[in-house]
Amino acid sequence: MRKTVLPEPTRHITEHLTLTFERSWHEELEARLEKNGPWDHYTHYQLAYESEQAGLIRSFEELQALRHLPQLRPLPHQLEAAQRVLHEMRGRAILADEVGLGKTIEAGLILKEYMIRGLVKKALILVPASLVLQWVRELNTKFGIAAAAQKKSYMWETCDVIVASMDTAKRDPHRDIVLNLDYDMLVIDEAHKLKNKKTTNYQFVSELRKKYCLLLTATPVQNDLSELYNLITLLKPGQLGVQNSFLANYVAHKRLPKNESLLQQELQKVMIRNRRSDGGVQFTKRFVKNITLALSKEEHELYEAVTRFVKQRYEDARGDIGSVLALVTLQREVCSSRDAVFITLVNLFKKLPEDSPVRAGIWELVEFIRNIKANTKAETVLKLIREINDKVIIFTEYRASQEYLLNYLKEHNITAVPYRGGMNRGKKDWMMDLFKSRAQVMVATEAGGEGINLQFCHHIINFDLPWNPMRVEQRIGRVHRLGQTEDVKIYNLSTAGTIEEHILHLLHEKINMFELAIGELDTIIEGFERKGQKLESNLMKIVLESNDAADMRSKIDTLSGSFYGDTEGDEEAPDDKRGERRRRIVTLLDGASRTVSGGREEANPRR
Repeated sequence: MRKTVLPEPTRHITEHLTLTFERSWHEELEARLEKNGPWDHYTHYQLAYESEQAGLIRSFEELQALRHLPQLRPLPHQLEAAQRVLHEMRGRAILADEVGLGKTIEAGLILKEYMIRGLVKKALILVPASLVLQWVRELNTKFGIAAAAQKKSYMWETCDVIVASMDTAKRDPHRDIVLNLDYDMLVIDEAHKLKNKKTTNYQFVSELRKKYCLLLTATPVQNDLSELYNLITLLKPGQLGVQNSFLANYVAHKRLPKNESLLQQELQKVMIRNRRSDGGVQFTKRFVKNITLALSKEEHELYEAVTRFVKQRYEDARGDIGSVLALVTLQREVCSSRDAVFITLVNLFKKLPEDSPVRAGIWELVEFIRNIKANTKAETVLKLIREINDKVIIFTEYRASQEYLLNYLKEHNITAVPYRGGMNRGKKDWMMDLFKSRAQVMVATEAGGEGINLQFCHHIINFDLPWNPMRVEQRIGRVHRLGQTEDVKIYNLSTAGTIEEHILHLLHEKINMFELAIGELDTIIEGFERKGQKLESNLMKIVLESNDAADMRSKIDTLSGSFYGDTEGDEEAPDDKRGERRRRIVTLLDGASRTVSGGREEANPRR
């Protein structure tokens, strides 16, 4: 057979452009034609053809990831965010959607798109420690990305997509390894913690070598525009010029923003912010039922005895709350279960010297515990579970209360599984699967409840109440989030005549937290603590220094008034000036945002 003479595989198009053709296949084809084989099966040809068709990119404007993720159903605003990051922001953006609109989905979609296009191979994802497992699970299951949770030092180099906590990555021996690697993409969740450029977190992230970068935060700025400047400079150095120039152009006296329209235009180049207002993404409702229980005579006697014991130790310490923290825990545990109190008392007893007079007081409390034969809260929980007749998650702060509840429910033929922070990732996943497929009840501790998604359940029982409202919100957020299709029922148990009753009064009536939109509580608490106050410390002092229940209620009411004050703590500025600064910053962000409305998105005008 006569061989075909092909032109030279290299052609010089211009002085600076050379076109080369791949010809290696031609000789093999001619050899097969000469020998009439061997030929591949026609089925193999069809599969190869379909494979090429599937990989064919018909338009670079389209998201290729959606063809690889048929089970994923992103919302319109999430698709728009991914497209804007790709085509307008060149892979560097602040994803600042309001809480609950699915920033994680947007980040996963963007990462998958860049990987499919061959632009990203090695990615580093830094998240709060409690969210590492959740991120890995979502990237694995929703996006088909082989992400791994960092456990050993060698994994930094061997894993292409690795999820780790910021605290782990920035400390030795990991720090040097991470800083010496080149990352195609860096993703940082809870990026508002980087707003202060003097922190070690900010400095560490600024030293990372990255090509693309996504910063996820629902609150890119609170009250100071320099926070926003720091975030954007971390993302795209020089985008807003040097800091003196930024302050001169966009910040007026007392840090009021100026030239807002120009600044909004700059923000739209690097920031995507979608809002829940005006419809679009609808969350289901919350229904809250507060159940106040009357303790049995023996349980009430134990509570009073523990209160006297704790207050006496506080007086002995001359009001030094730091020296009686373990005893304050005791005060909180007595509202949960006798088992939790007993474990703490035993640990306290072991730590005291043998001649300590305090030991006698501890054993007196142990005698009170021995007299208690029932648990009013546990009996109420059992009754609630039977009435609900559906899946229920019970939250408690204490491991001893968790163990008691598991045993109590088992005795009454209720299938329940535990979930706590001490479990390894594999066991946590197993417990989640068991709860979803078999068990009616999950009993979770505080540490275990962080970063898990339980939209298939819509009943929550707060067996005991944390003193920090944010931790209550985190519990509820496990089920009341994007993807929940049922209204969420929340049952708060509190005991009459105890500190728990006052805490529920603070949460429900004063902060009104159960009626707030998702994300609003974050702003209220952050504002309170910006003033140098710590909520739990304030509550501890109120408990220890109140003369009676009326005095305690009065002090808690006074404390609750601080939540809705100004969040800046800028004492030299009048209240109206600080309020004006806050309003104008909110307007600035709104102007740079888009409203999620009616399944589409619109540029949001200033309000």
